[in-house]
Amino acid sequence: MKKVVKFGGSSLANAEQFKKVGAIIRAEESRRYVVPSAPGKRFSGDTKVTDMLYACYETAVSGKDFSDQLVQIHERYQEIIDGLNLSFSLDKDFEKIHEDFANRAGADYAASRGEFLNGKIMAAYLAFDFIDAAEVVRFNDDGSFNAEETNRLLADRLKDKPNAVIPGFYGAKENGDVVTFSRGGSDITGSLVALAVRADLYENWTDVSGFLIADPRIVKKPKSIETITYKELRELSYMGASVLHEDAIFPVRKAGIPINIRNTNRPEDSGTLIVESTCRQPKYTITGIAGTDGFVAVTVEKAMMNSEVGFCRKVLQIFEDNGVSIEHMPSGIDTMSILVNKDAFEEKEQKILAEINDTVHPDHVELDSGLALIAVVGRGMKSTRGTAGRIFSALAHAHINVKMIDQGSSELNIIIGVRHEDFKDAIRALYEIFVLTQI
Repeated sequence: MKKVVKFGGSSLANAEQFKKVGAIIRAEESRRYVVPSAPGKRFSGDTKVTDMLYACYETAVSGKDFSDQLVQIHERYQEIIDGLNLSFSLDKDFEKIHEDFANRAGADYAASRGEFLNGKIMAAYLAFDFIDAAEVVRFNDDGSFNAEETNRLLADRLKDKPNAVIPGFYGAKENGDVVTFSRGGSDITGSLVALAVRADLYENWTDVSGFLIADPRIVKKPKSIETITYKELRELSYMGASVLHEDAIFPVRKAGIPINIRNTNRPEDSGTLIVESTCRQPKYTITGIAGTDGFVAVTVEKAMMNSEVGFCRKVLQIFEDNGVSIEHMPSGIDTMSILVNKDAFEEKEQKILAEINDTVHPDHVELDSGLALIAVVGRGMKSTRGTAGRIFSALAHAHINVKMIDQGSSELNIIIGVRHEDFKDAIRALYEIFVLTQI
């Protein structure tokens, strides 16, 4: 058994959290490759080390003295080292960072030092080999990620390493210039390492016990999801439900490596297993409920629209030409509704409306703002009759009017549009009927 384990910033915020992580890794010999994030917040109101590094580098670029800021960052790491009773020093590393900041090595380089330094501490604490991600995660000269070269470099470096720590979040170009993934990119590094070593499992440790069926900020103490497929995860992530970086899915999915989302503070919890496919029956008809607020419906009406060849294409072309992405497009015989993000649409609203009138000469164009979209997702929906009926029943019972409904041919999800003010109540009503009552 070979596992890659990634730990988030909250799992490595201080020495006590490091000890929890160390106990988890040592509990199973199969946990051979470790991908750490930079230290997160130790308490509410604290600052993440990555944010401290960004601020410190901005001071350096402005030409001001940044020494005190860098000392504060050094103290954060020294606090961890002292708490772990390690005879280990980062003094030379900080001297190099000071020099590089003064020479303006780049914001990506600055941000990457959080993971780099935490990786060094982790390697010393576990007595594992340390491998600088800049040497094995490759970016092209234009800043794009080079997956093929990265896989080759990682596989070659790790083939003779029984245990290793590889910092997350960053890599480098051929010339050594550091490049970072987007925030949360340590998830991606873990996935890349899992692919390179052909791991049996990629464990992603964070501060929650896996995915929850609904947003805990809306539903009180929602139940967790035991097993979820990549397709279901994609649908929920699209609607805002996220525990790991979306791009972390693709490398391991391609290789058929499952992901297990686990809780560092509750290692006894089994968490959520993410797989390509499974014969395991879900506990409930649905797998999860997720939603996003802030949409506008642009409804275009024209008599005999269905007989006018190219009508829909012309309308969609207008949105494309204006750089506005379309979320959904429910339609009727003489109407089509285009749902778009309100913030993106507002900037070019009048230009788009004018082009629609000039191009397709509609009878009427109506705007309906203040909409929220909710996705009810689950592989169990396909084999369960009456799912849509239960959705309408739950929302009607809660006195919520459905503005739109859209179901994909896969029968994996149903998307409902409701008013902004009904958004949270709708999610609660759906959770109650599918999870609490299970009728």
